[in-house]
Amino acid sequence: MSNAKNWLGLGMSLYFWGLMDLTTTVLSGTPTPQGELEALLSDKPQSHQRSKRSWVWNQFFVLEEYTGTDPLYVGKLHSDMDRGDGSIKYILSGEGAGIVFTIDDTTGDIHAIQRLDREERAQYTLRAQALDRRTGRPMEPESEFIIKIQDINDNEPKFLDGPYVATVPEMSPVGTSVIQVTATDADDPTYGNSARVVYSILQGQPYFSVDSKTGVIRTALMNMDREAKEYYEVIIQAKDMGGQLGGLAGTTTVNITLSDVNDNPPRFPQKHYQMSVLESAPISSTVGRVFAKDLDEGINAEMKYTIVDGDGADAFDISTDPNFQVGIITVKKPLSFESKKSYTLKVEGANPHLEMRFLNLGPFQDTTTVHISVEDVDEPPVFEPGFYFVEVPEDVAIGTTIQIISAKDPDVTNNSIRYSIDRSSDSGRFFYVDITTGALMTARPLDREEFSWHNITVLAMEMNNPSQVGSVPVTIKVLDVNDNAPEFPRFYEAFVCENAKAGQLIQTVSAVDQDDPRNGQHFYYSLAPEAANNPNFTIRDNQDNTARILTRRSGFRQQEQSVFYLPILIADSGQPVLSSTGTLTIQVCSCDDDGHVMSCSPEAYMLPVSLSRGALIAILACIFVLLVLVLLILSMRRHRKQPYIIDDEENIHENIVRYDDEGGGEEDTEAFDIAAMWNPREAQAGTAPKTRQDMLPEIESLSRYVPQTCAVNSTVHSYVLAKLYEADMDLWAPPFDSLQTYMFEGEGSVAGSLSSLQSATSDSEQNFDFLTDWGPRFRKLAELYGASEGPAPLW
Repeated sequence: MSNAKNWLGLGMSLYFWGLMDLTTTVLSGTPTPQGELEALLSDKPQSHQRSKRSWVWNQFFVLEEYTGTDPLYVGKLHSDMDRGDGSIKYILSGEGAGIVFTIDDTTGDIHAIQRLDREERAQYTLRAQALDRRTGRPMEPESEFIIKIQDINDNEPKFLDGPYVATVPEMSPVGTSVIQVTATDADDPTYGNSARVVYSILQGQPYFSVDSKTGVIRTALMNMDREAKEYYEVIIQAKDMGGQLGGLAGTTTVNITLSDVNDNPPRFPQKHYQMSVLESAPISSTVGRVFAKDLDEGINAEMKYTIVDGDGADAFDISTDPNFQVGIITVKKPLSFESKKSYTLKVEGANPHLEMRFLNLGPFQDTTTVHISVEDVDEPPVFEPGFYFVEVPEDVAIGTTIQIISAKDPDVTNNSIRYSIDRSSDSGRFFYVDITTGALMTARPLDREEFSWHNITVLAMEMNNPSQVGSVPVTIKVLDVNDNAPEFPRFYEAFVCENAKAGQLIQTVSAVDQDDPRNGQHFYYSLAPEAANNPNFTIRDNQDNTARILTRRSGFRQQEQSVFYLPILIADSGQPVLSSTGTLTIQVCSCDDDGHVMSCSPEAYMLPVSLSRGALIAILACIFVLLVLVLLILSMRRHRKQPYIIDDEENIHENIVRYDDEGGGEEDTEAFDIAAMWNPREAQAGTAPKTRQDMLPEIESLSRYVPQTCAVNSTVHSYVLAKLYEADMDLWAPPFDSLQTYMFEGEGSVAGSLSSLQSATSDSEQNFDFLTDWGPRFRKLAELYGASEGPAPLW
């Protein structure tokens, strides 16, 4: 086999050597041999003699990939000077000399000693020399020649960019270009068919096809649906030698993904949704979610939800969650279970991005019905209206109702309401609200000059659920009444000269009034009645709320009188007219001719020097007696205010009926249930009162007996509030409260009223014989009331 290849190589080399010899320029004047080449080129005998030339031919050719054990013969160098006696020595230099190629220095034969690969190196450039072996003198000039590596089909096509990834829209027409693949063959494209590549598809039919020459992959099947199959793996083969048998082949993988188009309309999986929401849900809170399913993805699956119909369009709103494409239903306005218990919405879901070529697959929207139930919650009481503005004159009596505050339970149960005042808004406790009716009353005198405005908060609490509390602001404007007399703004002190003339101005006075009448202040000045005929001074009203003090005579003398006290009456223009008297102190001074004061030396009030010791003792004794009287009066008053001392031997219940003491005031109403004042009778008319089984009857909390509605007894309110204020202002009031200190038990006392106020209006006699059943502690009451058969005295 190796010998055959050697001969093949030799033949090819001689063939190309001969061809090049026909066109090669002679490098030297020495002729070259022709024998062997001419025999190969023609079978005819030599018809003419060529001129001899020197050596060398330009190119040698050798096949690549020689795998024999012997060196591969490339060609032969020969000079005409060589006589075959070995006197010529051939030398090879240049690329690969001695490493890839060797030369027999005697015969000039060139061999390749390494495997040659055209794809690594296609040619080698070498230089040849012929030397005299004995002298080393060049026999021929150095010449350059090329050894070209001849290609064979030893490389398969390769897809250098594979594997490939491509996308194509779903539902694309047949023949839509997907991607172009390219295979590269390292063999020589100019020699034979070793590098001519043909493409074919091994896997991926019938969905795709490939152009055999260009490698362009195209769709081959209609209506490929991404929702049915999204990913495809296509295998493409590239084969050289034009696809002929024996050619080498290479493959690559193309991963093709169908991209989405909007070819699927949205559809609600549920045609009816049932949701619920608390009536207390705040605005913008979420009620529920609806979802229209769309098989597309990305922008093609985007959804827009709208409420297109239903009775809840004004109560609810819907928006689209951009992340999950769901419709979120939210509260649009406050809900009320009592007003409307359920709503119905018709919701539409639609694709905002449409493709015209797929409109025939529509419609690209769908609707569903949403039923929303409103659930009841226990709501706090609601005031109607939500704000109160009250005007009240400052002289209103204590206990006067100035406004009825109204609240109601918005729930269906309509629980009872109890009213109170937020004491942080009324720290002065000027007002009181009736616990059941909401009647707002004054609890203390109002003074516009001290507080002209009051901003209080009234609370309403459900009886059955104290945690439910509503509130309403109440603004109270205190209206002015003429309750302050005008007075001097400061102490006035004037002087009059001894040489003053009659009618001379000595002082101008003015006044102030804490009231604020609508028409403005207007003061009137005159001398007090006791000084109306004052011979020394007179007053002139300036009609501008000021007045002038003038002298009525001349000839004032310090020795006669050094100080004058002039009482001046100041009256306002209010209704009723109020006035006060102010005193102007006038000193008599000595002045110069220009009226400038020189000296004012009023006489000092002192005891005469000649006052005796006995007179002083008498004065001191009078003062001591006065002090004793004052202390005695104070002691008697304090003694009168002390509570009765209870004898340990007496029954304590014999002293509980005492109505002249109101206790510590309104503050203590928080210590017990004041609702007992309005408690109805537990027993109905004509029913015998219950007897007590225990020895000491207890006074229980009576709030549970208070009716849902009861009339306001203005007399009781006014009296109690006035008494509370009186007790608060009384510094000598005892520091305790008890239920028996109130003289009105009111309607509904479970113990029954012991008062005779209403006995005259009763048709039947009151029977107190049951007091004997209460034990020995009530013996005196039984004797006083139980045995009495005469008419009850008027109170």
